Amino acid sequence: MREVRTILLQKSVFEDNDRAAEELRARLREEKTCLVNVMSSPGSGKTTLLVALIRRLAERYRVGVMEADIDSDIDAVTVARETGCRAVQLHTGGMCHLDAGMTAQGLRELGDGLDIVFLENVGNLVCPAEYDTGATVNIVIVSVPEGADKPLKYPLAFEKSDLVVVSKIDALPWFDFDVEKCAQYAAARNGGAEVIPVSAKTGENMDALENWFIRKLSEE
Repeated sequence: MREVRTILLQKSVFEDNDRAAEELRARLREEKTCLVNVMSSPGSGKTTLLVALIRRLAERYRVGVMEADIDSDIDAVTVARETGCRAVQLHTGGMCHLDAGMTAQGLRELGDGLDIVFLENVGNLVCPAEYDTGATVNIVIVSVPEGADKPLKYPLAFEKSDLVVVSKIDALPWFDFDVEKCAQYAAARNGGAEVIPVSAKTGENMDALENWFIRKLSEE
């Protein structure tokens, strides 16, 4: 019986993507463009949150958005209509993540001359965390209705993020969500990530989120 060889294809895929991501990140830094990879579960309110945040940031920065979905252009149309910023929709063809090559293609379509670009990744906390998009900043959003234990269940997304946003805090009276416990769980995965609870609906604590990005952009 002939010996069966095992080929680790996954390692090769990740290595190629990591190399492309580093090249993209270097180019973005040269161009002084901050690319923000936004990860979350479906229904976390990331599009609504981005609209509220972009309205604030657009007063001082040139902002663009790339919306990733398996299908439809609902989010890109919504963001463009509500904020007036440049927006493109990225269809992944059934894939549950974006990689550096897809991100680079989206950036070409979006055009040059932007200070900050938000990449709204496909809605899940597993695949998007495994693929480096070439972003200079990674954030993860967890909403109050989802529960405070998301950092325990999906550790990689939190380990790779510079910022954890707790969204929909206006719903706290109706859900058993402990913001402090969620922050503790996140800190156990990534002690360097700041946790900012906000409500895009009421505007509560959106100033803190805006100021976080202003500080981050000043460092780029």
